[in-house]
Amino acid sequence: MQVQILLFATLKDIAGQPRLTLTLPDGPATVADVRRALVAQYPKMEANVEAAIAAVNEEYAQNDQAVKAGDTLAFFPPVSGGESDYPEIFRLADGPIDHDELIAAITVPETGAVCVFSGMVRGKTHKTSGLLETEHLEYEAYEPMAVAKMRQVAAEIRERWPLVQGIAIVQRVGALTVGQNTILIACSSGHRDQGCFEGARYGIDRLKEIVPVWKKEVGPDGSAWVEGHYMPTAADRQAGE
Repeated sequence: MQVQILLFATLKDIAGQPRLTLTLPDGPATVADVRRALVAQYPKMEANVEAAIAAVNEEYAQNDQAVKAGDTLAFFPPVSGGESDYPEIFRLADGPIDHDELIAAITVPETGAVCVFSGMVRGKTHKTSGLLETEHLEYEAYEPMAVAKMRQVAAEIRERWPLVQGIAIVQRVGALTVGQNTILIACSSGHRDQGCFEGARYGIDRLKEIVPVWKKEVGPDGSAWVEGHYMPTAADRQAGE
């Protein structure tokens, strides 16, 4: 049987392509079987495939999950919802983020406070090994799954802070230079003590765990994908999945 494979970040670079068709023996198969078949075709990718997060048809999957003909499996490194009566915005943007537009979009007549987290491209990072200089960042995303997981983050925010009103989550993709905005997470509420601060903080932390977006740092000494360490579990699946 055949399955479709999507590769991101380091895995895409090693394979030299972002998408391929993989043929498996007929009969029952699991995500683990797909990993082995992928390594057999791309031996240099073995360590990356073993450490990669897997998704089947745009939802996180464990190694024992069954795979059937025609499924789409995505493999990617660790990443560095319900309906609401209040406004919600989820976007992958290839242009500048308009903070004022988004704040206005999640503000309702009952809103008295909006908390905004805005991430930026940092040009210099002090590390124990020395000063890391960044010329620009390149962001990519597994787009349909990324937006679905943004919705999940918003649903989790609402579960923890039910007085939060509007929520906006916008992630830039493509090449971004030093000083440019990379992401915006904003939460509105009636008062400042009704979860808008906590929701925005939780949103950026959770996004870095489960929303499949990666960045490549490009500097004077070369480039490298920045990979995280969090490995999603069955508990990270959306409710009802």
